Amino acid sequence: MSGHTIVNLKDLDASERAKAAGIDARMARSALDSEHLGISFFGYGPNAGGAAGHRHREQEEAYVVLRGSGQVRLDDEVHDIAQWDVVRVSPQVVRGFRAGPDGMDVLAIGSDRPEGGDGEMVSDWWTD
Repeated sequence: MSGHTIVNLKDLDASERAKAAGIDARMARSALDSEHLGISFFGYGPNAGGAAGHRHREQEEAYVVLRGSGQVRLDDEVHDIAQWDVVRVSPQVVRGFRAGPDGMDVLAIGSDRPEGGDGEMVSDWWTD
């Protein structure tokens, strides 16, 4: 393994599942060839966001709003977020995002815990 990797997130293949919800998602964990770091890009169109949320068994995550604004739902609480806000989320907290009228770009940062991932989707979670 090389001592470094340079990857352009926008050059990675987009997630087909995310496209269906109007989200441009690019996952860089494998492309980075990293032992312990995962980074993903999520581009939300105006007022876009999925009804599903997700949580983890072990992995803590942080999210950075790169552009735009919107909301993050953390369990039963909804918070307004804007450019350069950083949101840290404990593993067990169910989380999901919705963009405002100008859309929103979010960078997600996580680890490799545990091997193979530990995400659990929660369907029909943010439906109002």
